[in-house]
Amino acid sequence: MFERLLDKVLARTIRQGRLEVTHADGRKAVFGEPQSGFPDVAIRFTDAGAARAIVSDPRLGAGEAFMNGRLVIERGDVMQFVQLVQSNNRWERKDGKLRPSRAKRWRNAVRHRLASVNAAASSRRNVAHHYDIGNALYELMLDQEHMQYSCAYWPREQMTLGEAQGAKLAHIAAKLALAPGQRVLDIGCGWGGMAIFLARHAGVSVHGITLSSEQLALARERAEQAGVADKVSFELVDYRDLAARGDRFDRIVSVGMFEHVGKPQFETFFRACARMLAEDGVMLLHTIGRFGGPGKTDAFTQKYIFPGGYIPALSETLAASEKARLLASDVETLRLHYARTLRAWYERCTRHREEIVAMFDERFFRMWTFYLSGATAAFESGGMGNYQIQFVRSRHALPLTRDYMGKAEADLMNSPTR
Repeated sequence: MFERLLDKVLARTIRQGRLEVTHADGRKAVFGEPQSGFPDVAIRFTDAGAARAIVSDPRLGAGEAFMNGRLVIERGDVMQFVQLVQSNNRWERKDGKLRPSRAKRWRNAVRHRLASVNAAASSRRNVAHHYDIGNALYELMLDQEHMQYSCAYWPREQMTLGEAQGAKLAHIAAKLALAPGQRVLDIGCGWGGMAIFLARHAGVSVHGITLSSEQLALARERAEQAGVADKVSFELVDYRDLAARGDRFDRIVSVGMFEHVGKPQFETFFRACARMLAEDGVMLLHTIGRFGGPGKTDAFTQKYIFPGGYIPALSETLAASEKARLLASDVETLRLHYARTLRAWYERCTRHREEIVAMFDERFFRMWTFYLSGATAAFESGGMGNYQIQFVRSRHALPLTRDYMGKAEADLMNSPTR
């Protein structure tokens, strides 16, 4: 029954490119037509229950079936499989053919609402779930130069991942309008790449905060190796607790952290930032965002990747910042930059497959590559992009035009030590 129902869904969905499905009973079905630019993929189900799980909740069902070896890819790979499905279900066309059942959507919504409260204690647990699995995996996957686990910036073709991440750091630094001697707060500092870059190139002192003990240790080590330990400090502390201490900073930067805040905490986050930002200060927020209006975190991501996380719509982000009287002085939408970044991470993971399987197991590797594939498809065909939003407390804090950004970025890109 569910195999036939899945066939009907796939027949409506797959029009461009080709998907061959072998069901558990040996029956084959083919969907779509070969077409240049679209993958040709063959999959096989090892038991009838996999089709039922996918019909009930396509992303979670397919992800778990692939993780557990119930969905086997026999031609192509998981990146091509997810790309094929999502490219036939494009956000711009409002296709929306692949959705969880109504009952499943209700259950997922309840779980998401409960998980996204993100009080201080749960925030630490959620961060540990993803980031405290050990630095070794990220050292294999990310660029070696800056260890950036966020969207790179590709101003020209044929850049390496490290070059694109360096370009991202310069792009953000230019928007901060930095001056020597300023104090900068890096909220969600990761492994210290942003803090080290700013200290080396702008003559500022940087305080980075994180909730990951694994990140904290490596960030301190990397700052020592870069020779900027006297300009950079790192701390294991929640942004809410730091704001309560009354510290003030000339600049605040946060890259790839806002997605972990949780929707109920948006206003709290911006009020904390406003409290810590100097009167003439500048803040730059770099975050994944939804195109269109608010949504919900899909069940696969919530369960396996980022518990408590939520990707905000631009409207939600700006509405929350307005409550703290932060003025959005500049907004940029990066549409396809993260897709390129994710493909580079996926390529590095597949290249280091044996090491990753040895660290964890085959199931983890399949889960991780499904996550990277789904994220790539979301940025190439789905409703995801990146926003860089510049905030000020005073309308007089910055020059009248954006010209200063281009000049500063060019200087940073041409820096011999970048």
